[in-house]
Amino acid sequence: MTRFRLPAAVSVAAAVAFIGGLPIAAEGGPYPLVLLVPLMVGMWAWRAGTDADADGLHVRALLGSRDITWPQIDELRAEGPRRVVAALLDGTVVPLTAVRPTDLPRLAATANHS
Repeated sequence: MTRFRLPAAVSVAAAVAFIGGLPIAAEGGPYPLVLLVPLMVGMWAWRAGTDADADGLHVRALLGSRDITWPQIDELRAEGPRRVVAALLDGTVVPLTAVRPTDLPRLAATANHS
């Protein structure tokens, strides 16, 4: 199995932002809501990613996940300098969380071992 995850720096940045927001949240009123943003970013960084194995892809985001088998995929392609998508045979395009264009050879090697 090949795993693609977000850089640890995202989690660290979320933790720093959460700690930095504590004095603002301590003011009361609506200000504790400020902590929701770094909390959600931290949860996303912890959960999000793409796993590839002989069966296909398992793509996870903050609130959901999706399993895609290799026969469903028409092509894997880079869209811009930092994003990879799976174009499915039904016309759907699925962003592959944490997969970079430089990761395409590793992803293709996993697909070829199926």
